Amino acid sequence: MDQAPVSSPDQASASKETLQELMEKEAKTERQLAGPWRWLSAGLGAVMVIIYFYGAGYQALGTQYHLGVYVLITCVLVFLLYPAGGRFAHVSMSIGASLLLAILSSGLLIFPDFTALYQQWGYFLESWGYDGVFFALENHLEDLWYTGLLTVVFAVPLIWIDQILLRYRQQLPSLSDHILGAGIAVTVLYWISQFEALNYRAGAENEIDMLTSIIGLMITLEICRRVLGWSITLIGIAMICFGLFGPYLPDLLAHRGFRFERLATSLFLTTNGVFGVMASVLATYVILFIFFGAFLQKSGAGRFFIDLPLSIAGRSPGGPAKVAVLSSALFGSVSGSAIANTVSTGSFTIPLMKRVGFKPHVAGAIEPAASIGGMFLPPIMGAGGFLMSELTGIPYAKIMLLSVGPALLYFLSVLVMVHFEAKRLGLGGLDQSEEIPSWQQVLRDGWYFSLPLVVITVLMLFGRSPGNAAFWATLTCIVISWFKPETRMGPKEIWEAIQTGARNTLVIGATIGVIGVIVGTISLTGMGLKFSDLVISMAGDSLLMAVILIALASLVLGMGVPVTAAYLIVAVLAVPALGEYGVSIIAAHMIVYWLSQDSNITPPVCVAAYAGAAIAGADPWKTGWTSFKFAKLLYVMPLMFAYVPGILLEGSGLEIFTAFLSALLGTLLFGAFAMGYLRRGTLIHEWILLGIGTILLYWPTFETDLAGLVVAVFVWWLQRDVNTSSRTPSTDRLA
Repeated sequence: MDQAPVSSPDQASASKETLQELMEKEAKTERQLAGPWRWLSAGLGAVMVIIYFYGAGYQALGTQYHLGVYVLITCVLVFLLYPAGGRFAHVSMSIGASLLLAILSSGLLIFPDFTALYQQWGYFLESWGYDGVFFALENHLEDLWYTGLLTVVFAVPLIWIDQILLRYRQQLPSLSDHILGAGIAVTVLYWISQFEALNYRAGAENEIDMLTSIIGLMITLEICRRVLGWSITLIGIAMICFGLFGPYLPDLLAHRGFRFERLATSLFLTTNGVFGVMASVLATYVILFIFFGAFLQKSGAGRFFIDLPLSIAGRSPGGPAKVAVLSSALFGSVSGSAIANTVSTGSFTIPLMKRVGFKPHVAGAIEPAASIGGMFLPPIMGAGGFLMSELTGIPYAKIMLLSVGPALLYFLSVLVMVHFEAKRLGLGGLDQSEEIPSWQQVLRDGWYFSLPLVVITVLMLFGRSPGNAAFWATLTCIVISWFKPETRMGPKEIWEAIQTGARNTLVIGATIGVIGVIVGTISLTGMGLKFSDLVISMAGDSLLMAVILIALASLVLGMGVPVTAAYLIVAVLAVPALGEYGVSIIAAHMIVYWLSQDSNITPPVCVAAYAGAAIAGADPWKTGWTSFKFAKLLYVMPLMFAYVPGILLEGSGLEIFTAFLSALLGTLLFGAFAMGYLRRGTLIHEWILLGIGTILLYWPTFETDLAGLVVAVFVWWLQRDVNTSSRTPSTDRLA
């Protein structure tokens, strides 16, 4: 058996640098704060954790505090921890901060109040629009020019100070960061303090409301740009333009259009935008589970999640690859990110896979293909499951029950493909010389690490809220850490877990501004119904074509936005279209949610696959396509949701049993079909027969299952000569 070449130190170093580069691109590098800024950021993080644990465990917070505190702390922490970017970005931020100071100074010193300032600005814009620029300049610029002059006066020293700090104190926030952070803090505090009044005057907001919403909206876009880059931010800007210029768009997209003030107040002051569904789900569910994940990792459970799969599958054919699948299932069930799952488990499993003979690009592909399965497996399912519960009104406990079967089928498919790949390559498991503990010993020594997951699941099944379940599970993490001296969490470890959890919320929290803009604009303009009509007109009467179109939309959108955001956006657009084909609301959301994960492993983006490639030292493009090969069930299961209601526990008991029996048998044969291997590499006609058998098995009737089994047995009989020459044309490469 050929062994994979051992990486040289230089290659290992290069791979590590590539991985670091990728992770920095996915989430911008944080500053390493020192002095009072470090304690300020740590204090804000601790306040966030304490407040939301208090709300989940003891007494629920009012809506304005529940949403506002999260948005406030997240936005301020981003300005403290994330730099603006290069020199041009810093200069732009300095000018923006100067404009903010000029507005503040004008409202306090030049105009009677901020209402007069905003009114003057409104007169200027209206005159510009109706009477031309010269009339506007002549009649309404007499006071506004002071604001412009003040902007220049503030900008000159501010740019100079920021550039000095950028050059000599890069790890500290600039002066502009403090000003912008204070600006967003004031706007969010205004929203919190005026929450009830804003609800009463919805649609008739005053000038202060408008000024506050415009400033807040612009700063939230900057927050997203800092953390997630320009791609998703430009989508948000494009949606604002879509809302503004509706009458000038093609008929398919045209709408009556909205003034910028109307857009800003709708997107920032109401619960349909920045403080909308995304912020609600993050504050209610997601951040509590992120905190829980940080405490679980600190408790020492990570080693158990790797040792148990290692003891079960380590010595079987392709053992390390199966360990990768099983450990990814355990990690993924409590992780909110396929990329984080790939990096955490892949750093251990990918080198093991290479050691037993898997090629680097294959080893780097198996881990991300398995890792995305964690997004489907309860109890956590990333943020998507909570969003699904919020959008459908279905209790999260039921979402969990519906998701278990499809998630297990996904992991089964990857396991089967890995097994056939190992058999095709003639690979074994880890050597007998490798010291692997028995699974009985691993369970005996670390069974209690599963208690937090049991607590979460049981509490939610008994009707507790997900947040309350996460609260008690987090306390359980601290308790189980004391079972062994080396894992005990004292004040220092608890503080570190709090800080880790708080910082881990920032990447997804930074999306609330842009996602609020996108979802709010879609709702305000009625674009959801137009998209539904577009899908129906292109797909005709074909539900299959509609699912394919939605898959393409998810893939394209996933190139620019995180997968959770892609799910939310496509769900708002596509679920009504699927409903027109008779698909139930939960099935439609499941279709969209599964397809929204495709950008993690489907080229050209496939960020999770690139992370695996960096660890393996393999070609990213080749790794991405190989990962796509192992994750093919990602595209099959949405078709099951569309055509087989029983897979989501809809229908009679017999229909549900038949659906899962067919899905189980179909998945087993699908693995052989996808990999082009059963007892040996399949010939073309054998491969076609396996495809026919797979379709028959997936169709949920006993007659088709029996026919599919007959086809599978026939192909098995055809391959009775397992020593067929490898030179015989086969479908190994095709599959």
